[in-house]
Amino acid sequence: MTIKKTITLFITHLLAGAFGVALGIYLLPILTAPTAPTQSEVSRISKQAQYSGEFTKGLAGSDFLHWGEGKVSISPTKITLMGKLAPGPDYKLYLSPKFVETETEFNQEKANMVLVGNVKTFNNFVVNVPQNINITEYDTVIVWCESFGQFITSAKYQLD
Repeated sequence: MTIKKTITLFITHLLAGAFGVALGIYLLPILTAPTAPTQSEVSRISKQAQYSGEFTKGLAGSDFLHWGEGKVSISPTKITLMGKLAPGPDYKLYLSPKFVETETEFNQEKANMVLVGNVKTFNNFVVNVPQNINITEYDTVIVWCESFGQFITSAKYQLD
């Protein structure tokens, strides 16, 4: 085998391996996600909401792999989404006193935010709000990918 052929085989195998790892990172959260709450469950819970907002795909920090869309409802005990999120690993739900829509803004404001909990489903979700969190002290709900430090989406739920 020639050196050129060996290098070509090494590079093609390396690229195939990298593609497989990337595909696995993308598909694993989808394959291991728990059953998403039904629309009727989310609808019933969101009727108790004190606030609501909209996740939209057109945010500055969103792209074709990192986005959310749908109605988010916030009550003192639960935060729900009737909609969809781009699948990904290690999603966290935060509340912020300031609207952010990029990774840079998120990182600048993170010290002022509170972590609500994990988002484990991508079609609708229900996240319990811990008792020590007062939702009236914040005005924005954010989905963030902790593993990759990636902004997914946000929605303002209290108007100034």
